[in-house]
Amino acid sequence: MSAASDYLEDALADHVLNNIGFTSPTVVQLALSTADPLDTGAGLAEPAGSGYTRVSVVGNFTVTAGVATNTAAIIFPLATGSWGTLTHFAILDASSGGNLLVHGALSGSLAIGANDLVVFAIGALSVTVA
Repeated sequence: MSAASDYLEDALADHVLNNIGFTSPTVVQLALSTADPLDTGAGLAEPAGSGYTRVSVVGNFTVTAGVATNTAAIIFPLATGSWGTLTHFAILDASSGGNLLVHGALSGSLAIGANDLVVFAIGALSVTVA
Protein backbone atom coordinates (compact mmCIF):
# COMPACT_ATOMS: atom_id res chain seq x y z
CA MET A 1 0.00 0.00 0.00
CA SER A 2 1.23 3.47 -0.77
CA ALA A 3 0.38 6.90 0.55
CA ALA A 4 0.55 10.45 -0.75
CA SER A 5 2.95 12.72 1.06
CA ASP A 6 1.84 15.72 3.09
CA TYR A 7 3.37 17.92 0.36
CA LEU A 8 1.29 16.32 -2.41
CA GLU A 9 -1.91 16.23 -0.35
CA ASP A 10 -1.58 19.96 0.43
CA ALA A 11 -0.71 20.86 -3.18
CA LEU A 12 -3.68 18.92 -4.59
CA ALA A 13 -6.12 20.28 -2.00
CA ASP A 14 -4.97 23.86 -2.72
CA HIS A 15 -5.23 23.21 -6.45
CA VAL A 16 -8.75 21.79 -6.32
CA LEU A 17 -10.29 23.78 -3.46
CA ASN A 18 -8.48 27.12 -3.62
CA ASN A 19 -7.76 27.34 -7.37
CA ILE A 20 -4.03 27.56 -6.66
CA GLY A 21 -1.96 26.35 -9.59
CA PHE A 22 -0.09 23.08 -9.36
CA THR A 23 2.43 22.27 -12.06
CA SER A 24 3.03 18.62 -12.69
CA PRO A 25 6.68 17.79 -11.99
CA THR A 26 8.86 17.22 -15.06
CA VAL A 27 11.19 15.00 -13.01
CA VAL A 28 9.67 11.98 -11.29
CA GLN A 29 12.21 9.69 -9.63
CA LEU A 30 11.84 6.38 -7.82
CA ALA A 31 13.99 6.05 -4.71
CA LEU A 32 14.64 3.12 -2.40
CA SER A 33 14.81 3.40 1.38
CA THR A 34 15.93 1.35 4.36
CA ALA A 35 13.23 3.00 6.50
CA ASP A 36 9.67 4.31 6.19
CA PRO A 37 9.91 7.75 4.53
CA LEU A 38 6.80 8.89 6.46
CA ASP A 39 4.29 11.34 4.96
CA THR A 40 6.70 14.20 5.71
CA GLY A 41 9.70 12.60 3.96
CA ALA A 42 11.71 12.91 7.18
CA GLY A 43 12.25 9.14 7.38
CA LEU A 44 13.67 8.66 3.88
CA ALA A 45 16.93 6.71 4.21
CA GLU A 46 18.37 6.09 0.74
CA PRO A 47 21.51 4.02 0.22
CA ALA A 48 24.65 6.14 -0.11
CA GLY A 49 27.23 5.31 -2.76
CA SER A 50 27.90 1.80 -4.08
CA GLY A 51 26.31 2.67 -7.43
CA TYR A 52 22.94 3.72 -5.98
CA THR A 53 20.98 6.43 -7.75
CA ARG A 54 17.30 7.24 -8.15
CA VAL A 55 15.63 6.11 -11.37
CA SER A 56 13.34 8.19 -13.58
CA VAL A 57 9.78 6.88 -13.81
CA VAL A 58 8.02 9.83 -15.46
CA GLY A 59 5.46 8.58 -18.00
CA ASN A 60 5.94 4.99 -16.85
CA PHE A 61 2.50 4.34 -15.36
CA THR A 62 -1.03 3.56 -16.39
CA VAL A 63 -3.81 4.62 -14.03
CA THR A 64 -7.00 2.62 -13.56
CA ALA A 65 -9.52 3.12 -10.75
CA GLY A 66 -7.10 5.31 -8.80
CA VAL A 67 -4.18 2.88 -8.95
CA ALA A 68 -1.07 3.66 -11.00
CA THR A 69 0.92 0.63 -12.16
CA ASN A 70 4.28 0.64 -13.95
CA THR A 71 4.05 -0.18 -17.66
CA ALA A 72 7.76 -0.86 -18.20
CA ALA A 73 10.40 -2.55 -16.10
CA ILE A 74 12.15 -0.20 -13.66
CA ILE A 75 15.81 -1.12 -13.35
CA PHE A 76 18.21 0.38 -10.83
CA PRO A 77 21.97 0.42 -11.50
CA LEU A 78 23.97 -2.61 -10.45
CA ALA A 79 24.97 -2.36 -6.79
CA THR A 80 28.74 -2.13 -6.41
CA GLY A 81 28.54 -2.64 -2.65
CA SER A 82 25.97 -2.91 0.11
CA TRP A 83 22.81 -0.81 -0.11
CA GLY A 84 21.57 -2.22 3.20
CA THR A 85 18.17 -3.83 3.66
CA LEU A 86 15.58 -2.02 1.60
CA THR A 87 12.06 -1.87 3.03
CA HIS A 88 10.34 1.06 1.29
CA PHE A 89 10.12 3.06 -1.91
CA ALA A 90 9.55 6.76 -2.47
CA ILE A 91 8.68 8.84 -5.51
CA LEU A 92 10.14 12.34 -5.56
CA ASP A 93 10.22 15.31 -7.91
CA ALA A 94 14.02 15.58 -8.19
CA SER A 95 17.04 13.38 -8.85
CA SER A 96 18.36 14.38 -5.41
CA GLY A 97 16.59 16.16 -2.59
CA GLY A 98 13.24 17.41 -3.86
CA ASN A 99 9.71 16.93 -2.63
CA LEU A 100 8.35 13.54 -1.61
CA LEU A 101 5.23 12.75 -3.64
CA VAL A 102 4.29 9.17 -2.75
CA HIS A 103 5.80 6.44 -0.60
CA GLY A 104 5.08 2.86 0.41
CA ALA A 105 6.42 -0.38 1.78
CA LEU A 106 8.01 -2.99 -0.47
CA SER A 107 6.28 -6.36 -0.49
CA GLY A 108 9.28 -7.75 1.40
CA SER A 109 12.69 -6.69 2.66
CA LEU A 110 15.58 -6.80 0.20
CA ALA A 111 19.16 -7.10 1.47
CA ILE A 112 21.21 -5.66 -1.39
CA GLY A 113 24.93 -6.37 -1.74
CA ALA A 114 27.58 -6.07 -4.43
CA ASN A 115 26.46 -7.25 -7.89
CA ASP A 116 22.77 -7.30 -6.93
CA LEU A 117 20.23 -5.75 -9.29
CA VAL A 118 16.93 -4.23 -8.15
CA VAL A 119 14.22 -4.57 -10.81
CA PHE A 120 10.51 -3.84 -10.66
CA ALA A 121 8.98 -5.98 -13.40
CA ILE A 122 6.07 -4.61 -15.45
CA GLY A 123 3.09 -4.31 -13.10
CA ALA A 124 5.17 -4.88 -9.95
CA LEU A 125 4.93 -1.31 -8.63
CA SER A 126 1.44 -0.12 -7.81
CA VAL A 127 0.80 3.30 -6.37
CA THR A 128 -2.49 4.39 -4.85
CA VAL A 129 -2.59 8.11 -4.17
CA ALA A 130 -4.75 8.14 -1.07
